[in-house]
Amino acid sequence: MKDKLYLGIDTSNYTTSVAVIDDNDKIIVDLRKVLKVGKGKKGLRQQEAVFQHINNIPVLIEEMANLVDISKIDTVSCSSQPRNLPDSYMPVFLVGRGQAIIISRLLKAKFKEYSHQEGHIAVGLMNSQLKTQNSFLSLHISGGTTELLLVNNENKRLDVKIVGGTLDISVGQLIDRIGVELGLPFPCGKHMDLIAMKGKKLDISIPVNIKDRAWFNLSGMENFYKNLLKENVYKVEDVLFTLFYVISEFIYKVILNSSKDHCIDSVLITGGVSSNSVIRNLLTDKLIKQGIKPYYPTESLCTDNGVGIAYLGKERYSSR
Repeated sequence: MKDKLYLGIDTSNYTTSVAVIDDNDKIIVDLRKVLKVGKGKKGLRQQEAVFQHINNIPVLIEEMANLVDISKIDTVSCSSQPRNLPDSYMPVFLVGRGQAIIISRLLKAKFKEYSHQEGHIAVGLMNSQLKTQNSFLSLHISGGTTELLLVNNENKRLDVKIVGGTLDISVGQLIDRIGVELGLPFPCGKHMDLIAMKGKKLDISIPVNIKDRAWFNLSGMENFYKNLLKENVYKVEDVLFTLFYVISEFIYKVILNSSKDHCIDSVLITGGVSSNSVIRNLLTDKLIKQGIKPYYPTESLCTDNGVGIAYLGKERYSSR
């Protein structure tokens, strides 16, 4: 078959995604519907998210089918679990998996399944020097995940080992909980980023609690910043800039520690929080000064999408 196409489907906790790429890694289709979260809520229950995915998927697939020649689809790939671990499970991913199986059978296409986390890593591999490196660090920072990973990328297989991260809430949860406190729409990160761009760092002492060089707790920071906002002493933009500054500081420290521990000087930073311009700019400057090369997907591909899943299927990575 000439001009093959590769379909990726991802049904994460907050976004329904359908993407198509070609043999040259060109993104032909990138369709997404962010799940709706009621005002004042801090997230969705699984049954609520599943219901929205069930409604969204047919709409996105129909739109995709109107944009490409579906007879050229060689491989249909999906995310079927949060991480590539035996006990990693969330019902939301079953929606995308079921649709992917049906589509692959109807089109007589190959079927592959990967983890949501592998999709985030894969989108960072596309069109970057990392795709030729056997090992690198990867920091996955999103609404549900904050993990520092040691990634082995040999023989078309992603071997991922967790070497650091949060011991309680994720960075994304920390940001969203503070944003909800301010009355911002959920997810709150982009709104807070725009506000923080106008701010400056407060001259206050905020300890960063790092354990065993690569692990940290964030719930104390949640209470600290909520109280700071309630006191109404400082400008909101200064409080949020300081929040992002401190996040970049402890992320930098755990990456630096792990870079030394594992003798690796490359790190891929993915997930929705990695699109935050304040965190990204501060973190990049600090890492480069230490001889560590940071890699990021383009901003639009930091958040949940199906592109990385399509890429894994196209490259024939081993599925679980």
